[in-house]
This record gives sequence, structure tokens and C-alpha cells, in this order.
Amino acid sequence: MGNFNFIETKIKDLYIIEPKVFGDNRGYFMETYSKKDFFEAGLTMEFVQDNESKSKKGVLRGMHFQTKHTQGKLVRATEGEVFDVAIDLRKGSPNFGQWEGVLLTAENKRQFYVPEGFAHGFLVVSDTATFNYKCTDFYSPEYDGGLLWNDEEVGIKWPIEGIGEILLSEKDKVQKKLSEIKVPFTYK
Repeated sequence: MGNFNFIETKIKDLYIIEPKVFGDNRGYFMETYSKKDFFEAGLTMEFVQDNESKSKKGVLRGMHFQTKHTQGKLVRATEGEVFDVAIDLRKGSPNFGQWEGVLLTAENKRQFYVPEGFAHGFLVVSDTATFNYKCTDFYSPEYDGGLLWNDEEVGIKWPIEGIGEILLSEKDKVQKKLSEIKVPFTYK
């Protein structure tokens, strides 16, 4: 569609998006979002907030969600490399509790669309990474939720070889396991 290749993953509604890159000896140009192209692909979300973080190797941010004012996210790495993960938390989904991961790099320019109803997080695998994401609702800290990044029940296969130490926030060190949370989302 237009200037994007939309790749649906094994989990319904979760997309890897590859923008068309136009380059020459001066550099490159690409669209990172086009409402028209996304709507034609059936992705009719509206974005209200853009965020950016910079992190060093081994930083793991996640697995986060909001119980109200849920956020869909269109994410990408503009510097470095991250392993980005989404976990389906939608009650009634045939993929409930399953995860999908994708390597997002400044070089491959891939994006990942994580809709409402998923926990989301990423691990920085390069020396540093700058991570950008567009959100479909505003951040509401009073509705923060999260899952433990290494919950055996979910079984995320993080690419931790060669990372050394996993660096977590205090909040992420004490998140609950999937079996311990009350799931606030319903599969449509």
C-alpha cells in the first residue's frame, strides 16, 4: 500500500511495517506514517502523543500497558538496535498470553504497530538506542500496569547473549506474572 509494506504477524492486529526508502548519494527519504496509507491497510488508529527515549545496552523497558486510556503504539528505533516485544493480553483472544518480537534498527527502518490490549517492551541490544513511538492515547500513570519481563509462563526469548547485565527500573523489577494480573482487555 502506498509507501509501506504492512506485514501481519502470527498474532492478529499486530503488524510489522516496512517503509519504502528512497535513497541516493545524498542520503535517503522515507515516510514514517501516512494516515491515508495506514487507513487503506485497515489501521485506523489516531495518534495523540509522540515519545522518545534514549537508553544504553542492556536496558529493558517493559512489559507495560495501561488499564484505562489504553495505548496503541507505533514504534521504531532511530538510532541503534532494540528487540521489541508485544504480549497479547486480550481476554478471549486465540493468542492470549503469546508474544511476538521483532528487531527494530536504525538500519532496517522497520516499525512495529502494537494495538491496545497488549503489553509492550523492548531490550536495547546495541551500545545505545534512540526509540520513538506514537501513541493513540495520553500517558496516564495512575493506570500503569505491567508484566514481569521474564515470566516463564509467557516465555519471551530475549536476545540476552552478550548483553551482560539487564538494566531494569525499580518498577519493572517487581511486576507481576501473567497468572497474577486481572486482564483488563477484551478481544474484539
